[in-house]
Amino acid sequence: MRLLLLTHAFNSLSQRLWVELSEANHTVSVEFDINDAVTREAVAAFQPDVIIAPFLKRAIPQDVWQNTRCLVIHPGIIGDRGPSALDWAILNNERRWGVTCLQANADMDAGEIWAWHEFAMRDTAKGSLYRHEVTEAAVVTVRQALERIATGSSRPRPLDYSDPEVRGRWRPFMKPDDRRIDWLMDTTGVTLRKIRSADGHPGVLDELFGEGVHLYDAWPEDCLSGSPGAIIARRHGALCRATVDGAVWIGQVKKKGPVGVRSLKLPATLALEDRITDLPEAPEEFAVDDHRETFREIVYREHNQVGYLEFRFYNGAMSVDQCERLLRAFEYALARPVRVIVLLGGADFWSNGMHLNVIEAAHSPADESWRNINAIDDIARAILTTEDRVTVAALRGNAGAGGVFLALAADQVIAREGVILNPHYRNMGNLYGSEYWTYLLPKRVGINRAEILTENRLPISARRAAQIGLIDRVVETDTISFISAVEALAEGIANSPGYEDIIREKHGQRKRDELEKPLAIYRAAELEQMKLNFYGFDPSYHVARYNFVFQVPHSRTPLHLAVHRRK
Repeated sequence: MRLLLLTHAFNSLSQRLWVELSEANHTVSVEFDINDAVTREAVAAFQPDVIIAPFLKRAIPQDVWQNTRCLVIHPGIIGDRGPSALDWAILNNERRWGVTCLQANADMDAGEIWAWHEFAMRDTAKGSLYRHEVTEAAVVTVRQALERIATGSSRPRPLDYSDPEVRGRWRPFMKPDDRRIDWLMDTTGVTLRKIRSADGHPGVLDELFGEGVHLYDAWPEDCLSGSPGAIIARRHGALCRATVDGAVWIGQVKKKGPVGVRSLKLPATLALEDRITDLPEAPEEFAVDDHRETFREIVYREHNQVGYLEFRFYNGAMSVDQCERLLRAFEYALARPVRVIVLLGGADFWSNGMHLNVIEAAHSPADESWRNINAIDDIARAILTTEDRVTVAALRGNAGAGGVFLALAADQVIAREGVILNPHYRNMGNLYGSEYWTYLLPKRVGINRAEILTENRLPISARRAAQIGLIDRVVETDTISFISAVEALAEGIANSPGYEDIIREKHGQRKRDELEKPLAIYRAAELEQMKLNFYGFDPSYHVARYNFVFQVPHSRTPLHLAVHRRK
């Protein structure tokens, strides 16, 4: 089929659908939903059989859905309607939720239903549910709907609220007061649900140190306590605030600011650094996993001669401070009596490279960019030059830009089925990139394919990445079972009779590669190009970074996505 993805942005769900549908041999093009005239133009140019709308903020024009079948992906159970579906599900503590694939009509979310899929809810943030359960359910429903349309095997189901199986209903747009926190009354559980229901966007409107802010990235705390509402501690960018029965950590904050003035989402202590000079630090460089509930970005544990280094950085962004702490944790793991070191990343993202928000907030974004890329390069070099252990990068969540190439520094790279990789930098203002990618990428896929991957600027699935040799293996399982599969793999390597042979071969290969061309030369050449991106006359990187961190709406669809506009 000819399928047009009509979407507000090329987000994680849109990318996953683009990959899945393209690999299923459909002809897929993308159009950003900028205005009705542009949408009509795209439909006329591409002549799609079906329009799929995975992420919209406006209604599809009537003349479009009347003349072309439009499938809307709604993140709610059958009968659920309204723009805040997942927000309400989290706030109301729903235990089961779902995704509905329905046909667009004159009433929002009330069209005939082509497919639906339900799932168990986790106690987590909206963004995490969206990237995992919602995305997986959306893939299932789109596949089912397209098959039913192609074969004519069934007709869509009309929405009928008299049906006892229909649990959903119309819910209004969630307003700030609907999830406003009462610090003198709300328990830790209620506070977490309120912040998690707003995570990603728009955040919970609140006040810290007398200043209006939006709160994001909430973590429970099971030891610290204080007067309800009081800020009682800080740790690595996060603030701990007491509730009536405990405390929560707030990892990210965005100042409210005047109307019309854009504000940055930043680590809480950085956003409010002038207000917290006397706040006590709750030290934890990195922690051995003792199953405590608290704010921890880096956790290390050991089992059966394997060290597991988990780094849970918000949205996969890695600032200078985070890179330096991760490097120290890796060096700690190297000093331990383990044979294999597994780099786990976070459940939602393995890594997306440099922390663009922190860079944007710096006095000199160019200088902070330079510090950040060198800090990530230092981690990559430490992994690459580890010759007496086997290193494994295990990707539970997506990875992009420098995060992909940082993973390639490990001896083996495995990923969960459903993970999406973006092995390129150019979307960020033609950024050249570093992390030794000019050494790592051709070594895995060859020079020609390396050029295609970096120039095309398109996402690929973990499945496709394994087929072309970009990664070593795909595990077809959910996020929780993936950890068990990784443990079995790592322990198998650590206890393999051929372990010493693996180490000898690894040492010899690194020595041969270094003699052919030292790592220092790769790094120097990459950084020379990056210096031009940061300090040169072309401001493309700085403009693209600004547009990205402040979420400036797109003015057009890039040609590498809009197949119908390439002529």
